[in-house]
Amino acid sequence: MGYDELHKRIAALCAGETDPVALMATLACEVHQFDDRFDWTGFYRVVAPGLLKVGPYQGGHGCLTIPFERGVCGAAARSGSVQLVDDVEAFAGHIACAASTRSELVLPVWNGAGDLIAVFDIDSDKPAAFTEEDAEALAAILAEVFAPC
Repeated sequence: MGYDELHKRIAALCAGETDPVALMATLACEVHQFDDRFDWTGFYRVVAPGLLKVGPYQGGHGCLTIPFERGVCGAAARSGSVQLVDDVEAFAGHIACAASTRSELVLPVWNGAGDLIAVFDIDSDKPAAFTEEDAEALAAILAEVFAPC
């Protein structure tokens, strides 16, 4: 299955749903099962100014809270830009929630009003596991799904 098929599947599953947590749970599940490069797939929700808290995810335990000042997820939240990290050990301030993680892709999640509501985090135990194609396809899915929220 390619990203076009994943996009259609998620659109069908999420049609008419506006609850952000239900949408996050569905996306985490579907994206996690989409590709065996994805070892941890989930959301960190913005719960206070400058603070992320773990949301729906698939995989081992995630960090419970992440301040915007720390880690790859914090960088995505702070900057509002996609973080594609080929080697997490080389990323200053990386938070090792799982010792096996080698690369990471984190995308900001915006609601229809343009507010940052979360970041979508995907970890891989393989180095340089993610591509610009992954980032672009997943960003398009997130934008479509969370626009009504």
